[in-house]
Amino acid sequence: MIVRKLRLQRGWTQEQLAEMAGLSVRSIQRIERGQNFSLESLKCLAAVFEVDLSALQTGGEKMNSETMLADDEKEAIVYVKGIKEFYTHLFMFLFFTVIFCGIFGLVYGFAPRVRWMYFAFAGWGIGVVLHGLNAYELINFFGPKWEKKLIEKRLGRRL
Repeated sequence: MIVRKLRLQRGWTQEQLAEMAGLSVRSIQRIERGQNFSLESLKCLAAVFEVDLSALQTGGEKMNSETMLADDEKEAIVYVKGIKEFYTHLFMFLFFTVIFCGIFGLVYGFAPRVRWMYFAFAGWGIGVVLHGLNAYELINFFGPKWEKKLIEKRLGRRL
């Protein structure tokens, strides 16, 4: 996680970091996820970021407080991830709507045997709209406050 934080602070892409460190993009992805990585890879990254190797080995525990993820940064990451998931959902909806409704619509029109498909895509479209409203926090059914409330309830704490 600390590698990702340092990379984002500098405004670098994974590809740029991989090129500067002499590593593959896949290696950067693995390191950012906390998966298997070698000491040599960490040495290369420490040199690129100009930080002590021990800071990367301990996951940033020895880094100063400026470089650690603050609560607002964590919330921003979650927010952006939600928007990314919404756009992925929207793209898939548009792609399949064009493919299926377009092709079957041209071939069969609004024939009874494919009419159900239009209703299915209409239902999916409503789901996409609700997902977008939730991602942009215009409606917030299951947001962080709801999650915190349930966690506190499960742990037997009062808010």
